[in-house]
Amino acid sequence: MAKAVLEHEWRVDAGLDEVFRHLADPNSYIGLSPLVVTVRDVRMAVDERDRPVLDYIAVERFKFLRKLRWDNPIKVRMRTLPDQGKLAQSVKSPGGVRLESTVELIADGDGTRILERLDLSMPAPLKGFVTGQARSVQLFRAAELARRMARS
Repeated sequence: MAKAVLEHEWRVDAGLDEVFRHLADPNSYIGLSPLVVTVRDVRMAVDERDRPVLDYIAVERFKFLRKLRWDNPIKVRMRTLPDQGKLAQSVKSPGGVRLESTVELIADGDGTRILERLDLSMPAPLKGFVTGQARSVQLFRAAELARRMARS
């Protein structure tokens, strides 16, 4: 298995609590990631340490040659630590692709700094594609979150 780490930091013009609430809602990821077109089967669960988690399916839509599309259902487990301003997501995608996302929110004046780290694991032949897609989505998500949180 190949591995990659992608980190990104950005700032949004909204308070930490507002940003946290938005990111803790699975439905917020529709459009926050350019690939996610729907979220379904959202349910509360507990992990192996008896901590509360949120499990759901996010459907990513890949388009090829403008006419072909492939819907990729991914299993997501979200853990939130509101008192620490942290969210973590574990993603299992078909094809042996795994992603661990850690987001840390830091109050920054009247806004919030966001530190995101993606730890990727994938079959070696997919490394270029998976890493490229993950970075593209990460940068899109940063811009879209900043747009959503912009003060009018």
